[in-house]
Amino acid sequence: MGWIKQAWPGWLWSAALLLGATFLGLVVHFVIFSLGRKLAQRTASSFGDSFVRHSSRPARMIFPLLVLFLVMPVLQLPRNLVDSLRHLIALGLIAAGAWLIIAFMDVTEDFISLKYKTDVQDNLHARRIRTQALVFKRIVTVVVGLAAFAIMLMTFPSIRQVGTSILASAGLAGLVVGLAARPALTNIVAGVQIALAEPIRLDDVVFVEGEWGRIEEIGSTYVVVRIWDLRRLVVPLSYFVEKPFQNWTRKTANLLGTVFVYADYAVSVEAVRQELHRILQISEIWDRKAWALEVTNASEHSLELRALMSAEDSPKLWDLRCQVREKLVAFLQQHYPQSLPKTRAEIQEPRPH
Repeated sequence: MGWIKQAWPGWLWSAALLLGATFLGLVVHFVIFSLGRKLAQRTASSFGDSFVRHSSRPARMIFPLLVLFLVMPVLQLPRNLVDSLRHLIALGLIAAGAWLIIAFMDVTEDFISLKYKTDVQDNLHARRIRTQALVFKRIVTVVVGLAAFAIMLMTFPSIRQVGTSILASAGLAGLVVGLAARPALTNIVAGVQIALAEPIRLDDVVFVEGEWGRIEEIGSTYVVVRIWDLRRLVVPLSYFVEKPFQNWTRKTANLLGTVFVYADYAVSVEAVRQELHRILQISEIWDRKAWALEVTNASEHSLELRALMSAEDSPKLWDLRCQVREKLVAFLQQHYPQSLPKTRAEIQEPRPH
């Protein structure tokens, strides 16, 4: 039992030193970030507030680990135990460093969101910048996470030796890994293409798989489309690179819409045209850019009148089309009831024998 008595003071001292170092790191973190929060509030800096908010948690891990790393040389512990503790601290610092880089990406996203707002009328440029920032953030998050995991694995000597031996047969291993990771790699490459070519952006109006909706979220491997009835359509990123789809707000949100009305040959087309113009003039939804009324078909039963109109975006265009359709039908009912579609038949009396 003598060796225990001799070793106990060293263990006790080392344990107290480790606890004290951890506590000191947390105190330093608390002081620095408390001052940072007060400074951000005093200067009303949105960037400073975002930086403090996002970097606080990874920094809470980094400060104690740094202090623990500094006290490693003075610990009165067996060498192999000190080496194991140093290795654990190194793994924690790698993970915390990766976490801090990802937090910086969150700060960048907040800054871009504040500078480029999408709740304005002309938000095409803002949506473009925010979509690119979001996609690049997802890509950087994946790359940083994989890189940190690889670096952590390479700190183990046995795994490092295995990695060296794998490099000798990298051709076959790369082929196997490439085939296994093909879906994930396809979506990552698609994310880069979407960020650069911009086939879609956040809040774009798209028509996908027979559904109309808006781009609500662009993830690292998928896209969420919010359909008009509030359902969500989840589509792989690669879909928007490999398959055709409709983007109604690719260059601008303005759209043209049509309303078809069917009337008898006796209808006054010019009167209906003037009524369409009057309806659009008093409407707050019409953007005053385009309108027309044309006869697009003439069947044996009726005329097909096509009313053309424009609006600032697809929701307004939908409301405008419904409004125009309702008022044109009411106009025909009130002023030209004889011009509503009808079927004519000629009845002949039988000839007397």
